[in-house]
Amino acid sequence: MSNTADSTLTAPRSPASLWLQAVRAFSFPASVVPVLLGGLFALTADGPRHWWLLPFAVLGGLVLHAGTNLVNDYYDFEKGVDREGSHGSSGILVAGLLAPRAILRAGLLCFALTAALAVPIVVVQGWPVVILGAVGLLGAYLYTGRPVAYKYLALGDLVVFVLMGPLMVIGGYLAVTGTWTREVLVLSLPVGCLVAAILAANNLRDREHDGEAGVTTVARLLGHRGGQVEYALLVTSAYGIVAVLAATGVLSAYTLLVLLSLPLGLKVLATVLRSRPGQADDLVQADVMTAQLHLLFGLLLTLGVVMGALTA
Repeated sequence: MSNTADSTLTAPRSPASLWLQAVRAFSFPASVVPVLLGGLFALTADGPRHWWLLPFAVLGGLVLHAGTNLVNDYYDFEKGVDREGSHGSSGILVAGLLAPRAILRAGLLCFALTAALAVPIVVVQGWPVVILGAVGLLGAYLYTGRPVAYKYLALGDLVVFVLMGPLMVIGGYLAVTGTWTREVLVLSLPVGCLVAAILAANNLRDREHDGEAGVTTVARLLGHRGGQVEYALLVTSAYGIVAVLAATGVLSAYTLLVLLSLPLGLKVLATVLRSRPGQADDLVQADVMTAQLHLLFGLLLTLGVVMGALTA
């Protein structure tokens, strides 16, 4: 009986399950939702709209996200940020389940596939897509890649806000319409706030580990209390921006559907604000809960945009 149980526990995992863990597939809504939001905001646009290009943009954003996660795992492991007892990675390299060079190669392959997926959009919509794509690819690699590694220089929150907020939302809109507007830029801001909040929660939890590895994050610079304030500002700003835009008529009143996510927002905000310095266990689920908030908020915002466009 014990031999059977032991063999079950030690049964080798399939390559597919290992790679799904390595790319952190659970995090993909953070890239899919912004691109989808931007693309569907094109319902409010005049002129020709190429809806068949939106799937290329969504898939491109997802694959770019996967590549970023893989390259991030490689460099965090190499630098000693990810090790026994740390929380922030996929855990694949720490557990020795895949080779570091295989992870890096897979990440670079994802970046190449992202570029390939952008080709149809470039052919139809032209050079602005090239610029946007180049910024996205460089930002994704240099997050932890040499020679910049801005994640380790307290720039991660800001750059992630830009790359996974405005860049992805505008990218979705640009793929469909070939242009962008101030309205789509401001629409992207609450999404950027919440994706930056995911990272802020992660960095607040890992503040002690990051310090031991010589990594500087905003949470390291501001201290625990300052990191809590940063997180609270990001979450409350997401709701505040939508409220102001709806009140001023920039967005449809239907976008106030995001308020249905407020109970979850208040729950995770309370979790972060109750956390204590040096007690990482207080925040072990904070980034996951914030990712859930980002997903729910983003889907409600997208629904509000669609309803507003269809009833205009």
